[in-house]
Amino acid sequence: MSRAGRTGGVTMHDVAARAGVSIKTVSNVLNAYPYIRPATRERVEQAIAELGYQVNLSARNLRRGSTGIIGLAVPELRLPYFAELADSVIGAAEREGLTVLIEQTGAERGRELAVLTSAQRQLTDGLLYSPLALDLADLTSLRLDFPMVLLGERIFGADADHVTMANVDAARAATEHLLARGRRRVAAVGAHPGELSGSAVLRLQGYREALEAAGLPFEPALVAEAWFWNRAAGAAAMDRLLDSGVGVDAVFAMNDALALGVLHALHRRGVAVPEQVAVIGFDDIEEAQYSAPTLSSISPGRDQIAQTAVRLLRERIDRGDAAGPPRTVVAEFTVVARESTATS
Repeated sequence: MSRAGRTGGVTMHDVAARAGVSIKTVSNVLNAYPYIRPATRERVEQAIAELGYQVNLSARNLRRGSTGIIGLAVPELRLPYFAELADSVIGAAEREGLTVLIEQTGAERGRELAVLTSAQRQLTDGLLYSPLALDLADLTSLRLDFPMVLLGERIFGADADHVTMANVDAARAATEHLLARGRRRVAAVGAHPGELSGSAVLRLQGYREALEAAGLPFEPALVAEAWFWNRAAGAAAMDRLLDSGVGVDAVFAMNDALALGVLHALHRRGVAVPEQVAVIGFDDIEEAQYSAPTLSSISPGRDQIAQTAVRLLRERIDRGDAAGPPRTVVAEFTVVARESTATS
């Protein structure tokens, strides 16, 4: 077997031996072949990381000009918003003649850093990147030489294009939607106490601004913590609010998964929605249209986010411009009113 693929003394043969797979399997992983068992892919990627193996694709890229592949790194596809965002990105990329390689980070710092330095970056022309565990200092400490567009609300001010949501204004609009329906005991579900940046901080700010504008006091007892934005956390947070005895006549949940958990808890405890408690979420995932009652939500402009991010990345790739002045685009949002906030 040829020792081709050698980088710094480490070969594909070494990676295959460490992972306990064939060289062909290592090649398939490096080339983003889709039909590989997740456990096998994980073993190969771990071996690559442990051995420090890097693929030298310069000759191939010179021949092809580019790979035609872009990366999309998101925290978790089990969260409906990121699954639907990935779908929108794939559609936008296809219209640009690009293929999308999706990577999940689990919102873990080590995995988010690995995405930026892994061999897979040599397989892609650029990266759409949605970090949750990193901060600006992490990005500025790395010398990134590939086009990247940041997504989300964790990092601002980086030397990269950024497509984000109007989190503060949208959360304020969601809360105002409840207040306009005569609700005065509005709870917020999904807070991250002690966190200094991110979606939870921004959406809590918008909630507080709406209360202040309406002349209502901010009551910490009406703010429910939920570090994981999923259905189980939403249901648990709603249970705690009800058990505390604090009066609640409306809930602003910081994403739709939390809101669906809130609806479940209210139904289980015999609390009528929206008659006794109105509920609004954030993200406008498809499931919001089919819950019982259907869920009011904020549509954050997901398709606009995907299309804009792909366009900005494509422009950087075409110009060969990984640097240059960063551009920021804030997507437009809309309030989507459904049965969970209906008035009689």
